[in-house]
Amino acid sequence: MPIKKFLVARICLFVAGLYTIVLTISSLVKLGKISVGSFSPTDKMLHLVAYFGLVLLWKVYFILKSKPESPYKKNLFKIAGLSILFGMLIEVLQGTLTSYREPDWYDILANTAGVLLAVVIFLFFEKSLKRLNSKINLIF
Repeated sequence: MPIKKFLVARICLFVAGLYTIVLTISSLVKLGKISVGSFSPTDKMLHLVAYFGLVLLWKVYFILKSKPESPYKKNLFKIAGLSILFGMLIEVLQGTLTSYREPDWYDILANTAGVLLAVVIFLFFEKSLKRLNSKINLIF
């Protein structure tokens, strides 16, 4: 991998890793006034957007890291599966590690919806992103 592309990929890895850490911490710390056990559409939208962002950042990293001919869908589905499992793990940890948060099935559904939305968008733009990756390889 050429040096410039390597640096951009490393920056994306750093951003994706930092995002994952911030998401983990913000999911496990006490955040102001939280209504436990009630359905809040705004809270569920935050979950959806957060997990959409998680998949987005990790997939961009893998697009930059990989060669244009690399299996696009295979790592997309791995990222999606791991993101869904990560969301479930966070919910379990909220119930076991904290006394001020509790697991919520609606949070898991919102997290999964965000992951699936990202997958659908990446599948829809697959050809365009592969072409873009080829051009990036030519530039870098």
